[in-house]
Amino acid sequence: MALSTFSRRHGLGSILAKPLTAAVSSRPISSDAPLTIETSVPFTAHNCEAPSRAVTTSSSELLSFFRDMALMRRMEIAADSLYKAKLIRGFCHLYDGQEAVAVGMEAGITRKDCIITAYRDHCTFLGRGGTLLEVFSELMGRKDGCSKGKGGSMHFYRKEGGFYGGHGIVGAQVPLGCGLAFAQKYSKDETVTFALYGDGAANQGQLFEALNIAALWDLPAILVCENNHYGMGTAEWRAAKSPAYYKRGDYVPGLKVDGMDVLAVKQACKFAKEHALKNGPIILEMDTYRYHGHSMSDPGSTYRTRDEISGVRQERDPIERVRKLLLSHDIAAEKDLKDIEKEVRKEVDEAIAKAKESPMPDPSELFSHVYVKGLGVEAFGVDRKVLKATLP
Repeated sequence: MALSTFSRRHGLGSILAKPLTAAVSSRPISSDAPLTIETSVPFTAHNCEAPSRAVTTSSSELLSFFRDMALMRRMEIAADSLYKAKLIRGFCHLYDGQEAVAVGMEAGITRKDCIITAYRDHCTFLGRGGTLLEVFSELMGRKDGCSKGKGGSMHFYRKEGGFYGGHGIVGAQVPLGCGLAFAQKYSKDETVTFALYGDGAANQGQLFEALNIAALWDLPAILVCENNHYGMGTAEWRAAKSPAYYKRGDYVPGLKVDGMDVLAVKQACKFAKEHALKNGPIILEMDTYRYHGHSMSDPGSTYRTRDEISGVRQERDPIERVRKLLLSHDIAAEKDLKDIEKEVRKEVDEAIAKAKESPMPDPSELFSHVYVKGLGVEAFGVDRKVLKATLP
């Protein structure tokens, strides 16, 4: 995340086409020497040695963390407004509060590694190199969306960035993630797969079946439980006899991580990748929190108190933590950070305006990307000999 890549500003078209870390404050950094910062809390390990709490970072990386998370936060808040304006339809699950997981994970791995997740996928897609234009176009069902406007909120996808979805079926992405890890081991390309799921999916039988085979075959699979403490409206303690999800693998090592600390997530993901390549699967439990309800139909206040939500915002917010680091280390002034937030707001607004101009998919797109090319295009009636239609 070199700082120089952030300072190029060429107008609306180029901004909207850029991936996540495409711009940052132009304030010069006097020194980008390595910094060592301790994680907020210690890691808790199961059947492995915990990594060091001392995380190596730099001024430019901390600035990029701040901007990336601020952009994600603004994007999700804008999606909330678009949904209420009925410009986004169907299911929509927002990620605000959990940004440190997406950003920290990217900092600890490479784009050659794979990520697969559930339906709370907007920010993960952005972290994998997707653009705001693709995000908002997809959310509004437009042609310029990452899935051509046909997937919507739950089905973002970016194969060229190593992002394999966006999955609407609870827990179903975990076996697929282990399948990706099997392909990686078979190809001997020294990469890993991060399969993300929530605490609500942690009790799924398919998760344990996939974990068992991954352990048997020493697959480079990293199962990441994003524990935001509520499966829809059900608190973790009401759904799980043992909510220590990092221990759930029994014979598989695990690590509990402060998922609101972007540096802790970075350190944990780097550690997990090294472990998985040598020893097979590992479980990471990210202790995180979502500010919005489960989905847009959930106000998020019937099963938890407003004091609980505001308490997390005040004490553990991932963006505010990085803001404090930037200020305390004299990397940026308060004005610089406010300028970044203004820039982010403008970028999001411009992307939304551009996405609104994107056309709706042609009706014929209903029939594309359903079958392997050349197959499934002929439709027959009761009599197999009578060809009723040929699909485009």
